Amino acid sequence: MERFAVEPLQVVDFVEHVRRRPAMYFLVDQGSPELPTEVLRTVAWDALHCRGGRHGQMSVEIGSDLSFTVESDQCPSTDARERPLPGFFGSLLDMFDMQRWAPSAAAALSVCTVIEVWLDGRGYRQELVGMEPTGPPEEFIAPKPVGARTTYHLDPSFCGPGEAIAWALRPEELHGETCKEHPLPTTFPIHDLRAEAEDSVSE
Repeated sequence: MERFAVEPLQVVDFVEHVRRRPAMYFLVDQGSPELPTEVLRTVAWDALHCRGGRHGQMSVEIGSDLSFTVESDQCPSTDARERPLPGFFGSLLDMFDMQRWAPSAAAALSVCTVIEVWLDGRGYRQELVGMEPTGPPEEFIAPKPVGARTTYHLDPSFCGPGEAIAWALRPEELHGETCKEHPLPTTFPIHDLRAEAEDSVSE
C-alpha cells in the first residue's frame, strides 16, 4: 500500500500572494514588460466601474515610467458618522466587501501609495509603504464633494529594469460584455506628464 506525504498548508497574506502570483491579478507575471501597463489598466477599470453596474467619471495621470494617479467619483464605504470605513490593513483602501481588490493589489506592488478620499467637502489623506499605513489619515478641505485620488509608485525592484507604463488607455479597452447594459462614457482625460516633459525639453 502506497503512502502519500501531505505537505502542511501554507497561509500567506494578501501582499505576499499578489507578489508571488501577479498574473492572477494583472494577467501577466513578474518579468513581463507589460506588468506596469496592466497594473494601470486594472486600477483604471476598477475606478470606471462603480457599484450597481454604472460607469463613473475618472481620469488618469502618468507621472513617470513607474508611477501613475487615478482619480474617480466613486463614493467610499462609510460608517454611521459618514467617515471612511477602515479598509485593507486598516487603511483608506476601500474593501467594499472584498470586491474592490484592484487598488490594494496595485499597492502591494508599490513602494509608496498616497490615497485621498473626499466626502461632502471633507478630505482624508494617507500614505502607505507597501500596504502598511505610515500613520492615521490626515484631514483636509477636499477639492471636490465626493471621490478618491490615489497615486501609486510601483516597486522598481519588482517590475525590473527598463519596464515602464507603455501606452495611453482607450475607453474600449476598459469594458466587457456586461458594460453594454449601461451607458458608456465616450472619453476620459489621460495626462502623460512624461510626454509633456519631452515637449518642453524639445522647445
